[in-house]
Amino acid sequence: MCGKWRAYAVAALIAAFAALALAASGYHVVTTYKVGGDGGWDYLTADADARRVYISRGTHVMVIDADSGKSVGDIPDTPGVHGIALAPELGRGFTSNGREGTVSIFDIKSLAVSGKVKVGDNPDAILYDPATKRVFTFNGRSQDSSAIDAASGKVLSTIKLDGKPEFAASDAKGEVFVNIEDKSELVAIDANKMEVKAKWPLAPCEGPSGLSIDRAKRRLFAGCDKMMAVVDADSGKVLATPPIGDGVDATAFDPGTGLAFASCGEGVLTVVKEDSPGKFSAENIPTQQGARTMALDTKTHNVFVVTAKFGPPPAATADNPHPRRSIEPDSFVALVLAK
Repeated sequence: MCGKWRAYAVAALIAAFAALALAASGYHVVTTYKVGGDGGWDYLTADADARRVYISRGTHVMVIDADSGKSVGDIPDTPGVHGIALAPELGRGFTSNGREGTVSIFDIKSLAVSGKVKVGDNPDAILYDPATKRVFTFNGRSQDSSAIDAASGKVLSTIKLDGKPEFAASDAKGEVFVNIEDKSELVAIDANKMEVKAKWPLAPCEGPSGLSIDRAKRRLFAGCDKMMAVVDADSGKVLATPPIGDGVDATAFDPGTGLAFASCGEGVLTVVKEDSPGKFSAENIPTQQGARTMALDTKTHNVFVVTAKFGPPPAATADNPHPRRSIEPDSFVALVLAK
């Protein structure tokens, strides 16, 4: 290779490395909080203003300080808890108790529970819609959504769905969206009328779980089987499907940075960036096996994921062909990812 072309090749290589450096999000695990405790886990929720992270733990909700990882309290008696929704302007929080078919209502300062309300069968995801001041649960077994007045705790309506709902997102303007896992579709709900507004197929996305929203650009981010479906929130059109890790359960969007995230059980956090209009890149950040759910701190832009160490799986049986691996005692941790 002559000197001229060698110089061009070196310059191109430098430019390529520079482009990669610019594309890298900079996220990495910066600290690990040893949370401990027994039992499994599901969704977690961050309160950026109060500096708290809520973590569902099967029969109760652990609450830790977002900046130190220290325990600040516990919400007891939440059988089969899946998710936590917060209504800061009302000073209230809500948990979806899957095994009991109820929602616990608690004070977000004291964490004291004021009561429970009966909802559908196996409430899973739960969210607060600030436009209507209503809480919506998404009930997996009864395949419907319960709409609750957040101030009074009264169930206002049951919205029938045509499959198993997974996670949901609100546009804060009176529209709520929910993934239907077994139908691989996205449903738009009119939160004022409390009725289904539209149903959209998510193909090639399959088995959607996590869902988040860019309210400014009206885009939804659905976590699917090894891909993230970027969806127009008005038309339901799938705009892009950037690749993500395996075993996703949650997604999040940070309006401050414009980044979308997918927490994946294989042990990666996928960071998705829009490089140019409609063109997305994805980067996998190592976390730890089992870290499939997350919470985003919109004030610091930190991401929290939780997991534990697992023992060998028990032997499969006819009644349980895919047994869950055991969790090593006191190994539960929260990982903090930051730039």
